[in-house]
Amino acid sequence: MTGFRIGASFIILLAAFSLLITSSCTPAAIVPSPTSSGGRLTLTTAEPFTLDPAMVGDAGALTFVTQIFSGLVKITDTGVMPDIAESWTISADGTTYTFKLRKDVKFHDGRPVTSADIKYSFERALTPSTGSTTARTYLGDIVGAVQMLSGASISLEGLHIIDDYTLSIGIDKPRSYFLAKLTYATAYVVDRNSVGGAQWWRSPIGTGPFKLAEWSSNSFIRLDRNSDYYGGAPKLESVVFRFLAGRPMDLYETGQVDVAVVDRAYIDRALDVNGPFASEAQVVSELSFYFLGFSCNSPPFNDPLIRQAFCLALDRETIVRLVFNDIPQAAQGIVPPGIPGHNSTMSGLGFDLRLADALISQSSYGSIENIPQIVLTTLGYGGTITPELEAIIFQWKTNLGIDVSIRQLEPERFLYNLKQEKDQIYYQGWIADYPHQQNFLEVLFQTGADNNWGEYSNEEVDSLLDQAAGLSDTAMSQALYRQAEDLIVQDAAVWPILFGRNYILIKPYVIGYELNPLGVPVLQNVTIERSDIPSPISLSVH
Repeated sequence: MTGFRIGASFIILLAAFSLLITSSCTPAAIVPSPTSSGGRLTLTTAEPFTLDPAMVGDAGALTFVTQIFSGLVKITDTGVMPDIAESWTISADGTTYTFKLRKDVKFHDGRPVTSADIKYSFERALTPSTGSTTARTYLGDIVGAVQMLSGASISLEGLHIIDDYTLSIGIDKPRSYFLAKLTYATAYVVDRNSVGGAQWWRSPIGTGPFKLAEWSSNSFIRLDRNSDYYGGAPKLESVVFRFLAGRPMDLYETGQVDVAVVDRAYIDRALDVNGPFASEAQVVSELSFYFLGFSCNSPPFNDPLIRQAFCLALDRETIVRLVFNDIPQAAQGIVPPGIPGHNSTMSGLGFDLRLADALISQSSYGSIENIPQIVLTTLGYGGTITPELEAIIFQWKTNLGIDVSIRQLEPERFLYNLKQEKDQIYYQGWIADYPHQQNFLEVLFQTGADNNWGEYSNEEVDSLLDQAAGLSDTAMSQALYRQAEDLIVQDAAVWPILFGRNYILIKPYVIGYELNPLGVPVLQNVTIERSDIPSPISLSVH
C-alpha cells in the first residue's frame, strides 16, 4: 500500500504526515469511561477517508478496517494463517484453492457467514460501479476477474460455492503469493444486507474483533469489542482513535493517549537511555521503503540516462546521516529487510558526479541547460517541506546546477495525481500488503500495473517477474525477483532513499500491544492493567 500508506498495499507518507500536523480547534466530544473490565485504549491517528474494504489503499484506514472486518486468511509473524477459513487445499497444478469455512463466524448483527458472503464480497469489489482501485491488484489473478472489471461479466467465473461452508477459487496460473494477496482488505467479507448508499461504511457491519460504535467527524472514532468474535472476545472494552488532536508526543506526555508514534523531531528524545521514556520506547522494523519516483514517459525522464544522472547526483548516505541521524537504514534497493528474498548485498546506483555529468552529455538533451523545468510533487501543504527533500533539492542544485521546484498537494489530490497526471518526480513510500517480493516488484513496476505510477516498462523485467511468479521453487523464484529488482534500480525507475521503521511509545500499563508485519496494530489481545480508571476525557483538538 502506498506510503501514505497507499498500498496495501499503503501510502506511508500519509500516516507520518498526519502525525506532524497540529490542526485547528474542533468541537469537543465526550467519550465515556469503560463500563466493564478490560479498559479503554486511546490512540491518535488521521481520520480515514473510507472504511470500505474494497476501497482502502492507505495504511491509516487499514488500521480501522482490520479491526472491523476479516477475510479468509490473515497475515501474522509466522506467515499466512487461517481466519474465516479454517483450512484449505491446493490442487496439484497450483491453480485451484478449496477453502473450508469456520461455522462459528458471524457478522456483528449475528447473521452467520457462509460461502455466499465470500462470493458476494469478491464480486462486489470487482464490479466496476464499486470503483475499487485495489481489486485488480489483489483479486485480478482469479479466473474471470478481468472480465468483471471490464464490465464484460457480472459474476466471478473462478469462484464456485460447493456448499454453505466450502468454496473453491481458480486462478489463471500458479502463483506462489496468491494466498498472501487474500490477506489484504480487498478480500475481506462485507455484509450484503448493509452495503448500500454512498457512505454505508460509516455504520459498517463486519466480522472482526471490534465494532464501530461511534464516529464523530473531525474528532474521534470509538470501537467497542465484539463479544461474539470467533477468535475470542477482545480483552479491551473499547478503543478510541483521536483525530489530529495535537502532536502525538505531547498527547502521550500529558496522558491523553496510551500509545504514540514518535515523529522525527522527537526520536532522539524518545530513545535516550537516560530519558523518561527509555522503558516505554520500541523500535519496530516496517516492511516499507521510501523513494523518489520518475515519470518514465514524461520529459526529461523519458530518457533513462537523465533518470540515472539525477540518481547518481544524490549522496544517499549523507542524506540519511545528516537528515535522519542514521536512525533508519539507507535503501540501495526496493525490497526491504524482513521480506524473504531481500538482497542485502545490492549496491544500487551510487554517488558519482563524474558519471552523472557524462550521462547527461550522452543523453538526448546533451546538456543540463537543455533540460526543461522540473517539478517534484509531494504530500503536504503550508509551504514547509521535509528536511530530506530540502537536502535532495540542494544536492541537485549544487551537483548538477539545476533548480527543481516543489509542489505540495493534499492527500486526495496527491493520490489523484499519482494515478492520473503522472508528475515528473514524486516523493512516495510503499508499505507491504503481504511479505513477498512480488508485492514490491510486480505491483509497482510491471508494465501496466495499477500502482506503476511512473509507467515504467521493461520487457526483460516483465519476463523475470512472470517467471518468478509461477515457480514453486522458492530459491529460484527469489533469485529471479532479485534480478528484476537490480534491473529496475539500474534503470532508475525510482531512487530508493530508506527502509522504514516505526518508533513507538507505549504506556507501561498497556499490555500486549503489537504491530503485525505490515505495521498495523493487533488489538484483540491488548489489556489495560492500571489501578486508576481515567475519567471521561474531552476530545477537543488544540
